[in-house]
Amino acid sequence: MSEDFYTTLGLTRNASPDDIKKAYRKLAMKFHPDRNPDNKEAEEKFKQINAAYEVLSDEKKRRQYDQMGHQMYTQSGRGGGGMSAEDIFASVFGGDGGDFFSSFFGGGSRRSRNAPSRGQDLLYEMEIAFEEAVFGAEKELLIPRSETCARCSGSGAEPGNARKTCPHCGGQGEVSIQQGFFSIRQTCSHCRGSGSILEKPCQDCQGQGLLRKSKKLSITIPPGVDNGSRLRVSGEGDAGQRGGPSGDLYVALRVRPHEIFQRNNLDISVDVPLPFSIAALGGHIDVPTISGKENLKVPAGIQSGTRLRLKGKGIPSLSGRGRGDQYVRVSVEVPSNLNADQKKKLKAFAEACDEDCNPKAKAFQKKAAKFYI
Repeated sequence: MSEDFYTTLGLTRNASPDDIKKAYRKLAMKFHPDRNPDNKEAEEKFKQINAAYEVLSDEKKRRQYDQMGHQMYTQSGRGGGGMSAEDIFASVFGGDGGDFFSSFFGGGSRRSRNAPSRGQDLLYEMEIAFEEAVFGAEKELLIPRSETCARCSGSGAEPGNARKTCPHCGGQGEVSIQQGFFSIRQTCSHCRGSGSILEKPCQDCQGQGLLRKSKKLSITIPPGVDNGSRLRVSGEGDAGQRGGPSGDLYVALRVRPHEIFQRNNLDISVDVPLPFSIAALGGHIDVPTISGKENLKVPAGIQSGTRLRLKGKGIPSLSGRGRGDQYVRVSVEVPSNLNADQKKKLKAFAEACDEDCNPKAKAFQKKAAKFYI
């Protein structure tokens, strides 16, 4: 380790404690072995920056280092205080030794691997009808998931046989490799970090402790759900390992479009064609709602595109408080396929009408008059 500790961390000799810590954090993250698997150069660099930080972060050691010089300090063996690179890393970033490495980099330590672990959450996508989204429904699902093996009760061992302590790591789940005054802990390759081995794996689950099965579940869809709504079914995900709790099941809903209704938040809209005579004279029409038929009053002279409101005929709120409205958008239908008598009467009607019968056309023609010159 011939490189000056300050140079190793990319610092000058007047660097503050905060500068030292920031430089270490940046380099430790960059060269950590878990981020650079099978990279000897990165592993060596990681050891160097840990050695540098252990000295420069300690006020007394740094003063001695500045007084005695780099070579004398490292030759005396006083550069290492017995802490492993992992311990130094954890002391800076927080956490508990190897357990912090596991949570930060996705690796595993003996304690985290042997402890009960929660099962995975599952996501199930389901399509429902528009009416089911409005009123709610009871649905049955067939969910493929991992369940605890009944034969071995999740231990992975054939009944009558127990897991035995791994002889390679002594049950630690890790082995230590000494390099200079640093000790690097690595996952035991023999037991894969579990700290124990199976001499006779369970015949049903092949030592996994879990089996893939399908379970039929009944779920309740509450009134008012919409596209993208998610329902959580607690404890119905994959089974946990080593006695850990099961994960949860999330059901993502997709609502099929309706043939006549459209939805906007809690409101429903529907387009209704309106006979010309009712549009002109007014009257009553039957309109569909999600709850059944409603009789709607239409004012005389209504124009295409006008929206009429049916209060409280929309979607119920998921909270159970209130309900949306339904809007009826009318489209005045121009008569077609007229016979001779109908045409004659319609022509007489048109001749009887003056400009005041069509105020919008009158106003438009007034604005457009200058373009007719």
